[in-house]
Parts: sequence; structure tokens; C-alpha cells
Amino acid sequence: MLKIMHIVGARPNFPKVAPIMAEMAKRPDCFDQLLVHTGQHYDYDMSQIFFEHLEMPEPNEFLNVGSGSHAVQTANVMTAFEPLVLKYRPDWVFVVGDVNSTLGCALVCAKTGTRVAHVEAGLRSRDRTMPEEVNRLLTDQISDLLFTPSKDADENLLSEGIEPNKIHFVGNVMIDTLVKLLPKALERQKQQDLGLTTKGYILVTLHRPSNVDDSTTLRGILQALAEISREVPVIFPVHPRTRQRIRSLNQTPPNMTLQLIDPLGYLDFLALMNAAALVVTDSGGIQEETTYLGVPCLTARQNTERPLTLTEGTNRLVDSRYEDILAGMKDSLGRQRTVPRRPELWDGQAATRICASVLRV
Repeated sequence: MLKIMHIVGARPNFPKVAPIMAEMAKRPDCFDQLLVHTGQHYDYDMSQIFFEHLEMPEPNEFLNVGSGSHAVQTANVMTAFEPLVLKYRPDWVFVVGDVNSTLGCALVCAKTGTRVAHVEAGLRSRDRTMPEEVNRLLTDQISDLLFTPSKDADENLLSEGIEPNKIHFVGNVMIDTLVKLLPKALERQKQQDLGLTTKGYILVTLHRPSNVDDSTTLRGILQALAEISREVPVIFPVHPRTRQRIRSLNQTPPNMTLQLIDPLGYLDFLALMNAAALVVTDSGGIQEETTYLGVPCLTARQNTERPLTLTEGTNRLVDSRYEDILAGMKDSLGRQRTVPRRPELWDGQAATRICASVLRV
């Protein structure tokens, strides 16, 4: 029996870990599982509610590392996590995505001789000013198993000298969660509660420092959203960090058709995303989810580590300036919608393939 330790730390991790844990739970003769929450996101709406919506077990350990600079947060993760590795002696530590907890825990494993499996490996934006890109690069270099969501991720890893036998193309595990929970999400009443009609509104999420830490950029984005909201309602669930930045501008828009609301749980957000006319985001995962759902997506970034969402999905990149955001939204709303191609192995079975792979190693 393999002892598996799963790591979650931030909101994007939960939909990736949940299906793997659920699949392993079907094989209690093969897997003994532990769940560690680093506490990188510690707000209820950003963390705890996801355990409930995704039907995940409570963590065995909670490290409570909290916020801080990237260096401080990563160091705190490492310091708190090392005793757990020595205590439990897992056969495998599963890290997902590209947050600071991903790299911090992987580094501890590399130092203690513990095998690491990286889920969602091989994604590259080619932009090392993004902290997530550094986390991805370093985690992949020290991982023993690399589970990729797309063939281009395999190519990235091979070009960086990763041994081919470590690379396993399994598909997009986050789509497993979407496929499983979409029927339940469609039963939610959030759309009606907000007075929205299907395909009659824009859904927005923003959290990246390049968009929310620069006051000129953030002010321009808000101006564009306020202007487009005169034509179509805009719903903006605001990340706590983003809300703090908006408050510092003293520019909370009074327009009732631009609604700044609290962060949403997975099911409510999925329901709103599925019924939106357009999603405006700077999140990586949302680019993938909108691609699967066939919902037009405008990503306020100059690059993406998920190019498949551009070539096979519904995603488009747009500069974060007021003029470009506004023009991009108007263009997207006016376009004839086409049926996108769903990328290879984005079929809801990635976790099954992950479990089969780790048993073969």
C-alpha cells in the first residue's frame, strides 16, 4: 500500500486535488491518504468552503502559514512542512499547480529524499517575472513524476531535459471536478439571486499583481468595466487582495450594473461562469474551464501558460489597458459564437489515469 500525502494551499489547488483523492479512496487496498493544508489561503471563502463544495475530507494537518512576501511564505511552508514529512514518511507527496506551497513542499521533499508527483506539470508562460512561472520551472526540475494536462506541456518538459519516463500525459484533472459537479452547480440559485439572465452578463475575476497592484492599470480596468456595464451587467466577485487595492483607489464604482460581490464558492462560481456571455479574468484555471464550457474568455495578460485555450478553446489575450479591455469586451460580445474543440483527454478521467500511473511506478 502506498502512503500518499496531498498538498493544498490556495484556492486553485482544491479542484485539482479533490478528484485524485476521490479516485484513490476507491482503492483503499492500494492507497493510504493524508491531506495537508498549508494555510496559504486562510480566509473561509477562499479555502474552507471549497472543502464543502468539493466533498473533500478535512485536512489531517493545517500549517497556518498565512500571507507574506513570496520568499517569506515559501520559507514558512518549508519550515512547517519538513516535520510532517519526517513524521509520516509518505511514499509520495502530491503537489499541484504553481503556488508557493507547491514549490515549498517539493523542495522539502527533494532535501529529505521523498518522492514528489507534480500534477499539472509542464505549463509555461515564458515569463519569469511571474512568480508562478518560477514555481513551475523549479518544481518540475525536482519532481519524480510529472503529470501533464496537454501535449505541449510534455514538449516543454522534454526540451528542459526531463527524463521521458517521468512524464505522463493524463489530461486536465481540474476538468474532472467540473464534469462531476456541473450538474450540482446548475441547481444553484445565485444567478437568479443577482437578477441575471442566462448569457446576459459578464463575469470578472482579477487577482494578479500586474493588474491589481498598479493603481493606473487597476483604475483603467475598473473604468472599462464600468463603461461596458452600461450595456450589459458586470458581476465581479472580488478577491480579498483585489478589494483592498480597489479601496485604496477610493473608486468603488456606484453603477448598479457593475456589482462588486464577495468571493464565491466553487459551485456558485461555476454556475455563473457557465451562464455568462463573457468571462474576463487573469486566472489560469478559468481559461481552461471556459474552454471546456464553450464560454468566451478574455484574459487580461500578455501571455498564458495555457496556449491550448487560445488554439483550441475560447480564450483570447488582451492588454490590461482601459482601451484594450473595453475594445476586447465589445468585440467578444459582438462575435458569432462557435463550438470550440475540447482538448485531448479533457474528459473527466484524468484522476483515473493518475492513479494507474503511480501504481505502475
